Amino acid sequence: MLSWVALALLIQGTLTYGKRIMVNNGGYWGDWGILEECPPETSARGFSLKVERPLGSSGDDTALNTIKLHCATKGSTSARYTITSTEGNWGEWTSVSWCPSGNLISFSLRVEKPQGDGDDTAANNVMMQCSDLTILTGNGGYWGDYGGWSAVCEQGICGIKTRVERGQGRGDDTALNDVQFECC
Repeated sequence: MLSWVALALLIQGTLTYGKRIMVNNGGYWGDWGILEECPPETSARGFSLKVERPLGSSGDDTALNTIKLHCATKGSTSARYTITSTEGNWGEWTSVSWCPSGNLISFSLRVEKPQGDGDDTAANNVMMQCSDLTILTGNGGYWGDYGGWSAVCEQGICGIKTRVERGQGRGDDTALNDVQFECC
């Protein structure tokens, strides 16, 4: 028979399982991609970004194009598997930002507000919090502001779903607009 303490810990660990965490400042252009999940027995312990560097007056900036999660087993900083949802077409991958220990558990998104007749970029960067309370800041774009923090995934993040605007041809491209993460 389970003790009350063991039962409380078991219940606490399952309170956020399968829950989606999100922020309220994401952009609204584009379509939601499919949910991608870490394999069993792994969780997101690091992330990297696909970022288009500023083009200046000669081009159409998109900034953050997608986020990739690096899934690993407990105690490891070696990715067993990487996952990402829909990706924008532009940019290069940054190096991986790893939690010193533990898992990724929450996030804040840096988003540029719509520019009217200007060059929109939407999502630019992300900060992620680790279960050891370390804050990791991505190497993304610098336009816009960070919004509030998402809810916390008690056992870590194990899935990602992105909202990405497809290429607009001669129109204004934004690429990544918003992201949701799924709790383990």
